[in-house]
Amino acid sequence: MKQIYLVPNVITAFGLACGLFVIFKVNMIEPGTGSFEMVQKAALLLLLAALADFIDGAIARAFNAQSEFGLMFDSLSDAISFGVAPSVLLLKTLSLEQGTFISFIVASGAMVYSLCGVLRLVRFNVKSKDIVELSLQNKNFTGLPIPAAAAAAVSANLFLLSPFFLNYFEISNILRASILTAVNIVLGYLMVGKWKFPSLKHLRFKLPSFHLAFFSVLLAIFVLYGIFYFFSLVLALIAWGYVILALVLSIIRIIAGKKSSTLKDFEPEDEEE
Repeated sequence: MKQIYLVPNVITAFGLACGLFVIFKVNMIEPGTGSFEMVQKAALLLLLAALADFIDGAIARAFNAQSEFGLMFDSLSDAISFGVAPSVLLLKTLSLEQGTFISFIVASGAMVYSLCGVLRLVRFNVKSKDIVELSLQNKNFTGLPIPAAAAAAVSANLFLLSPFFLNYFEISNILRASILTAVNIVLGYLMVGKWKFPSLKHLRFKLPSFHLAFFSVLLAIFVLYGIFYFFSLVLALIAWGYVILALVLSIIRIIAGKKSSTLKDFEPEDEEE
C-alpha cells in the first residue's frame, strides 16, 4: 500500500519542481529582460505542472490512496507553482523603476493574486471535515481554481509579449503593466469569490460515441496546430474562454433567478456570515 501512496506524491513533487524551476530560473535574469521565448517556456512548464496536478489526484482516487499528507502536499505545491510563480514571472518581465508609483501598483497586484490564491486553497482544504469527502469534487468549483487562474495570468502576460499581438498593436510598458495588474486583481477576486466554475472532470456530452470521438479528434487537430504556430493566442483563448464561460453562465442564472433550474449549479453561493 505504501508504494501506491508514493506514486501520486512523486507526481506532485514533479509538478512542484516545475513551479520552483520557473521561479528560480526567472530570478536569474534582470527585471524587464524577460523575453517572449522565456515566458513561453515558463508557460509550458506551468502547464506541465497543471497536468501533474490533474494526474496525481486521478491516480490517488483510482487506487484509493487519498491521504491528509497528499492533500496538504498538493495544496502547498499548487500555492507555489500557480500562486507564486505567475506573480514572479510578471514582475520580472516588466521594466519598472523601483520606488515609482507604477512599480508599487504592479507589486500590489501581484501580491493580491498570490494571497488570494493561497486563501482559495486554504478555504478548499477546510471546507470539509472529512478527508474522503474533500477529495470528491462536485460538478462545480466555488471560486476560480488556482491552476486555471495561473493559466489566465500567464497567458495574458505571454499574449501581450507575443509577435502576433505586437504586429497589430503598439503598447507601452506602463500600459502593459497596468493591464496585467488589473488582470491579476480580477483573477484574485475570482479565486476567493463565490462564483461557480465547472469541473472538467465531470463534463458530460449527450452525443453518440462516434460523433463525440470525431469532434474530439477534430478539436485536437485545431488545438495542436494552434499550439505549434499560435501558442500564445490559443493558450489565452482556452484560459480566458473558461473564465468567461463560467461567468456568463453564472450571470444568466442570476438574471433567470429561481424560476429556472437549468443552471442552478451555477448560482453563486451566499456570503458566509
